[in-house]
Amino acid sequence: MEFAALLEEQIVWLANKIWDLPLVFFLMGGGLFFVIFSLVLRFSPYKYFRHAINILRGKYDDPDEVGEINHYEALSTHLAATVGMGNIAGVAVAIMTGGPGAIFWMWISAIVGVATKFFTCSLAIMYRGKDSNGDLQGGPMYVIREGLGAKWKPLAIFFCITGMIGVLPIFQANQLTQIIRDSILVPGGIVANGDSGSLTSDLITGLVMTGIVSIVILGGLKRIATVAGKLVPLMVVIYFVTVISIALMNYDLVPASFALIFSDAFTGSALAGGAIGAVISTGAQRAAFSNEAGIGTAPMAHGAAKTNEPIREGLVAMLGPVIDTLIVCTLTALAIIITGVWETSENSGVTLTMEAFNAAIPGGGYILLLCGSIFAITSLFSLSYYGSKCWSFMFGADKTKYYEYFYVFSIIVGAVASLTAIMSLIDIMYASMSIPTMISALALSPKVRSEARKYFQRLKANA
Repeated sequence: MEFAALLEEQIVWLANKIWDLPLVFFLMGGGLFFVIFSLVLRFSPYKYFRHAINILRGKYDDPDEVGEINHYEALSTHLAATVGMGNIAGVAVAIMTGGPGAIFWMWISAIVGVATKFFTCSLAIMYRGKDSNGDLQGGPMYVIREGLGAKWKPLAIFFCITGMIGVLPIFQANQLTQIIRDSILVPGGIVANGDSGSLTSDLITGLVMTGIVSIVILGGLKRIATVAGKLVPLMVVIYFVTVISIALMNYDLVPASFALIFSDAFTGSALAGGAIGAVISTGAQRAAFSNEAGIGTAPMAHGAAKTNEPIREGLVAMLGPVIDTLIVCTLTALAIIITGVWETSENSGVTLTMEAFNAAIPGGGYILLLCGSIFAITSLFSLSYYGSKCWSFMFGADKTKYYEYFYVFSIIVGAVASLTAIMSLIDIMYASMSIPTMISALALSPKVRSEARKYFQRLKANA
């Protein structure tokens, strides 16, 4: 036990160090660079949200173009991973760690992340490469190899190593186990928090999740995309309606909640000593975990899209941070701030969000259980695809089953492990993944700018 506590302490220390302000400035500064490039393009990416939705609807689909899945399935696959426990539990962690002001910096990160997603996912199509089976693949590792050249391959391998660990489903498994315990097992008197029965129930929950996830992910990308495409819209609508109901029932508190977010973003009054840097860092850190802009996961999903037009996929991808962070995360934040549980509770993660739902709506915890279960399970499906692609790049496409076995086993580990250690480990890996992703995207951004100009000129000519 002493060794486990020491290990957890070291993981937390490293996570705090690696997510210090220099990395935040690297991610957000790199994103601002992409925003400036968008300015050169007369903000074309930001102006074409309607066009992006038409692409998503299949208006420009061509069955003869190369790829595995359509635009909608690509976005759904990625949203299934991002619209997950990061939006329910991660927002709660952000508020408890950085105060309500951290939500403002999550918004800023998301707005910048729109440009980041546009550039990184356009590159994922521009620089697709073939795996050991000869199949076309996308992602930062292929962008690095095909776009920057063979001498940069160590950077691609570094991305894959950190990616295989970073996308493990341990956080989602941990928080889904927690929500089941808090909403069903403890209230029903089946277990008590902290006793041996609680550990046993967590293990059983982990085993059940492992079985469900195995059925889907061992069926490959098409099965993952199909399931995600059906469940993602459902989970967003249910969650949206629930939190809007909470806001309407407490409409007089909504303006004050937004005012608190804005004021605390520049004062840090919710933190001891008013540490503005900690507020910004927490917001950027949790936004990266939420929408993954600049991390490198989105290019792997969008790189599989059936299209020969890189800019089209970049436009579809930029919808991700809007849906994930600006909408879903804001809904969670409102529920927590409106109910005031963040000021009275010592809990964090999904337990705090559940307290907010129960305080606002009778039986609200059961609604959160439904939403959280769908969020977590769909995340478990999609994250496996990313890890498999990293494994395939390093060891061969014919050996991905080995990673999938390791992946499903980690669900059990996540179900019984400490939330603090898990979140810190994922934070370390996400920070590490962002380095090769952003370096390659920044280096190749002129290629995207050139391609975007041609695409938007063609679009205007055909209007």
